Parts: sequence; C-alpha cells; structure tokens
Amino acid sequence: MTEVSTPLCTFSGHWEPATYLQARGLSKSFGSQQVLKGVDLSMVEGSTTAIVGPSGSGKTTLLRLIAGFQQPDAGMIELKDKVVAGPGVRVPAHKRAIGYVAQDGALFPHLTVAQNISFGLKGAGGRVGRRGIELKIAALLDMVSLPAGMGGRRPHELSGGQQQRVALARALAREPKLILLDEPFSALDAGLRVATRKAVGDVLSEAGITTILVTHDQGEALSFADQVAVMRDGKLVQTGTPFSVYTMPSDREAAEFLGDAVVLEAMLEGTLATCSLGGIPVRKPSVQGRVSLMLRPEQIRITADGPIKGVVVDTVYFGPETTVRIKLQPAPRVSGTASVGGGEIISIKHWNAAMARPGMELNLRIIGEGVAFPLAG
Repeated sequence: MTEVSTPLCTFSGHWEPATYLQARGLSKSFGSQQVLKGVDLSMVEGSTTAIVGPSGSGKTTLLRLIAGFQQPDAGMIELKDKVVAGPGVRVPAHKRAIGYVAQDGALFPHLTVAQNISFGLKGAGGRVGRRGIELKIAALLDMVSLPAGMGGRRPHELSGGQQQRVALARALAREPKLILLDEPFSALDAGLRVATRKAVGDVLSEAGITTILVTHDQGEALSFADQVAVMRDGKLVQTGTPFSVYTMPSDREAAEFLGDAVVLEAMLEGTLATCSLGGIPVRKPSVQGRVSLMLRPEQIRITADGPIKGVVVDTVYFGPETTVRIKLQPAPRVSGTASVGGGEIISIKHWNAAMARPGMELNLRIIGEGVAFPLAG
C-alpha cells in the first residue's frame, strides 16, 4: 500500500507541507564526552536542510542518530509523526526509509556500478525480476546523469564525482523518504565539487525527497539548502533560511563562521551605531552602548564620492576578485556621542585590482545595515 502524504492547511487558508522530521532534545555521549546537548531540529516534507559547523561540533553524530545507526541517550526522533527513537523505542535503520551517502561514497570495490546499485534495490521491497532490475538501474543512472554503459565499470574506474553519483543512485534505489548526505563532496576538486553538488541537488529536488546535508563548508550550506542549521559545541545555535543566518547571525562566532565578516567596536544608541565607518543603522538591536558591529565585506563599497576614507595596506589577487586590506581613518565625530574607533584595518573584496593599490587613499560607502553583538570581555 502506497503511503500518501497529506499537506496541512493553516487557519490563514494557505497550504503548507507537513512536518516530516522532528527531533527533540537529542543528547549523546561517548564515554565522558557529551557530543550532543539537547538538539532540536524540524524539517518539512520535501525540504533541504544543511547542518554546518566546525569539525567536532556533533554534525555527523546527529546524522547517525537520525539514520538509526546509534541511539540517543535522551530525546526523541519522529519521522512522519512516528517515533523511531526515544525512551524504549528504537526502530532499526533498515526500517526507517532513509538513504545515506557517506563522505567517500562507500561503494563496494569488488562490485560493478550496476551491482552496487542493485545492492540498494534489495532493500526497496517487491520482486521485479532480472529485466526489471536492469531497467531500474538504467533509470537510476539516467537520474544521476550517468550513461547506462557505465554500469559495467568498477568504482576505481570512475572519477570522484561519478562515484558520488553512483552512491546517490544506490541510496535512491531504496526509494527513501529522507536522504542523509554526510559531507559527500568534500573530497572532490573545487570545480567538480560545484558541478556534482548541483547535479545531486537537482536530482533530489526533482524527486521531492527530504534531504539533510552535513558539511563544514559555509558556501556549500548556503547555496544547497532551504534551511541552514548552525552547530557548535553539540548545540544548534541558529536555524533559519540561508539569507537570515548569513545576514542576521545569532552571535559573533556564528557570523565569522558563516563567511567573512568586518567587526568593529561601535557605540550604539537606539538603532544607530557610530564607528570608524560612520553612522550605520542596526537591525533590531538587543543591546545598547558599546558593541561589536558586524558588516559583511560586500557591504563596503569603493566609490568616488564615499564619505569614509581609508588607505590601502595591501592586496591579494584572486582573479575575479581582489581582497583589499584598508586602514581606516578615525571615526567622524557625531554631536553628543563619544568618539569610537579609528585606525582599524578591515578587509573587503573588489573586482578591479587596479582601483585598489597599496598606498592609495580610497573613498568608501556602506550599503545596508549592520548587526550588533555584545562587546566581548
């Protein structure tokens, strides 16, 4: 019997997809080390979540709990309103309708591509016969943009990107409701990584499969997912859309982990922060007085008529962009406020290296708003 998912209707009259994954209060220790500390995570059906954080933050442990490879010490996991892990409950991994793609693909080296994929078919249920299996393998190879003739090759004859696509095809063979990707692109070269990530994302989006990607790559998380969950020290410190977690990070550490950040000391009064970059509006400030003000480098533009002045210290050329380090002049005095900052060195990015050479004085202009954090220490 085929399970049909029914969307939920809100009181506002809008149809919203049902929640597929709900994790509450997950904790996990190995010996004396507590790796997860009360993690909550929710995902709607068909969505993609990227869990991003530094090595050792607990990302893979969380994934393994969801997959069913390990049992949480506390908390529970629900899949489609069914508890699969919790006090007195442990549904085994092979009964959770979950596909898992590891960092190295974990293909069987002694089996061909077709045999690797057909291994996944063994868990899909039903008997389709030899011809049916061949047709299914061909369809899966086509789904991940690999030619059917590749079925006779062995893993060592494939590129890294091809191996990851075969691993995805094997996981999809089980017709999972949820796919878990554990840093599957980290071993690939930069160009291949982007292409493979897009191909995998397109396949999963087209199939409407709920997906979790674990990664330590900030750009990968922001570009791949509908929702980004930032993990640090065994906790999810922020969860939201890629735009919201990047532009309004929960704290300075999250801001600096998610991308380059310019952080200056400032004086915040109301919604206006005064620093070496002048007066900058702040989004929904939760603190007042002396603060750390965060801007993204792309918010600081080199313009002919910019009100802020600085001198180029040095540059690093990267082809399409140049990182420019600039020493700022003292903050302009604003009537009734204390002087804050002056002489800091900031890093921004610019497309034209010739416009920012060491020793040049530049005019700068700020675009958008800043984010204020409590002053450290």
